[in-house]
Amino acid sequence: MPSLQESLQLIGRGCDEILLESALIEKLGLKRPLRIKAGFDPTAPDLHLGHTVLINKLRQFQDLGHEVMFLIGDFTGMIGDPTGKNSTRPPLTRDEVIENARSYEEQIFKILEPEKTLVMFNSSWMNGMSAADLIQLAARHTVARMLEREDFHKRYRGGTAIAIHEFLYPLIQGYDSVAMKADVELGGTDQKFNLLVGRELQKQYGQPPQVVITMPILEGLDGVQKMSKSLGNYIGINEPPDDMFGKLMSVSDALMWRYLELLSFRPMSEIARWRKQVAEGANPRDIKIRLAEELVGRFHGSEAAVKAHEAFVSRFRHGALPENPDKVTLTVDNGSLPIANLLKDAGLTASTSEALRMIKQGAVRVDGERIADRGLAICAGSRHVFQVGKRRVAEVYLRKANSA
Repeated sequence: MPSLQESLQLIGRGCDEILLESALIEKLGLKRPLRIKAGFDPTAPDLHLGHTVLINKLRQFQDLGHEVMFLIGDFTGMIGDPTGKNSTRPPLTRDEVIENARSYEEQIFKILEPEKTLVMFNSSWMNGMSAADLIQLAARHTVARMLEREDFHKRYRGGTAIAIHEFLYPLIQGYDSVAMKADVELGGTDQKFNLLVGRELQKQYGQPPQVVITMPILEGLDGVQKMSKSLGNYIGINEPPDDMFGKLMSVSDALMWRYLELLSFRPMSEIARWRKQVAEGANPRDIKIRLAEELVGRFHGSEAAVKAHEAFVSRFRHGALPENPDKVTLTVDNGSLPIANLLKDAGLTASTSEALRMIKQGAVRVDGERIADRGLAICAGSRHVFQVGKRRVAEVYLRKANSA
């Protein structure tokens, strides 16, 4: 088992809150696999990268040796999660729930290890609950406490209807933690109220309260609103490799770092090193390519990732670059090479001063994209097509010193 400090570092990566960290440390000291719960209502058949923020954290718990319980809320899905809604949400039909749940199971194992994952359905215990049992459950929470939840509070103050069954949703989600004897429950920041209800109900049922870990809501491609299929700013995990690669390459340089923290499995120490390289002039595009290759590889395989990269580069070449440019390999000693030195060493300019002058004139392109930053540095291990003017073109591979 990893050390306590290693576990805390990995668990804390990208988290918004851990309630309570002292309780998490105590549970990690139990010297047994913890029962990690995360619930998903099968409201849509396709997962996107925003959903995987939570699933990635589950995978990290698996890597630490803990037991993941992936709960499909087939019972709560027929209530309709009111979280963040300004009106009563229409419930799903039983057929919709079953179909969407089947799709979820197929997709989550692109991230989670099947042999370490227990897939559960809350209908397993809720279908056996009598009307009297449900009334007893409802008696364990007050209307005043329910109205502390922000979305309920706004609707109540605004005179918007709140159906009685909507109050049942957080109660049943909380009771799921009792039925599953969860040690830790994960959820988005918008689920914090519901997760804390689970803690409270576990206390009332005589169980140790679960640790609550909230994960941030991932911004979509626009970098502003949360990733959502309805907003069209999403990247679906079942999208074709070329589409996924292209969308990831389109994210802003600033958003790239957030995606790396929440979506990548690369060590944070490595990501910190990349940040330093970019701050010193390295091209963020090189880092974005690594992110795109990792995620496409995760969902479609490494061969598909390589082909998607090649297809992405070829789209930039189309109509502007020759089909078979000269191929040049340069060796780099210090992790990256300034763009002016690269152009000179690749034979695309006679000198670094000419290279800088051509950049200033807007005559230099990298993978078909005009560059203006004369301080740009290209990372070792990268491969790009460089063009100076209309006729000088080369595909340059920067090889690290002492590498094959």
